[in-house]
Amino acid sequence: AADKIRLIPQDFFAELCEQIIQHLNHKIPGVNTAELCQRIQTSGVDINIGDLAKVANTLSFLFSTAARNNLSTEELVTTLGSGISTLPKHAVQVIRHVWNEQGKAIAVSEDAGNTATVGQFVDMKWKLGVAMSSDTCRSLKYPYVTVTLTVADPSGQITDKSFEMTIPQFKNFFSQFKEMASVLETV
Repeated sequence: AADKIRLIPQDFFAELCEQIIQHLNHKIPGVNTAELCQRIQTSGVDINIGDLAKVANTLSFLFSTAARNNLSTEELVTTLGSGISTLPKHAVQVIRHVWNEQGKAIAVSEDAGNTATVGQFVDMKWKLGVAMSSDTCRSLKYPYVTVTLTVADPSGQITDKSFEMTIPQFKNFFSQFKEMASVLETV
């Protein structure tokens, strides 16, 4: 991960660290690595989303482990310096600053046991479509609903999951949501 961190400009690395801290503090559902990766690539840096996701997971592990062990800023920086592959100076400076500013808040939330072990629902979008024809059938006129769920996995990576349903399947899906809503109102 240290080799990939060297590629990331300091301002983007700082933004990534901030988002990870916010995720660990449960202020945002996750880190949108796809959007951040696109912005980094637009700035002229050759990094792919898989590498950026690995960096994000490494930083998330670093911050959550430091919180669990209640490390001070100096203890964290000393630990980083004693690693096998050393981090670039700009990365250590950013980590020091972010941990110094917001590290205690993570320690509080970690101690409270607020970490999620499953993904978190972020957003849902849907659209109604009609398949008019295909190579094998001239007249389909088949309505369908496309649903896109935006989900943050436990490490904070935000992904979209899409699927299509027939109208009867969508009606069943909708009735299940209504049932969940009525149960939630009783709580």
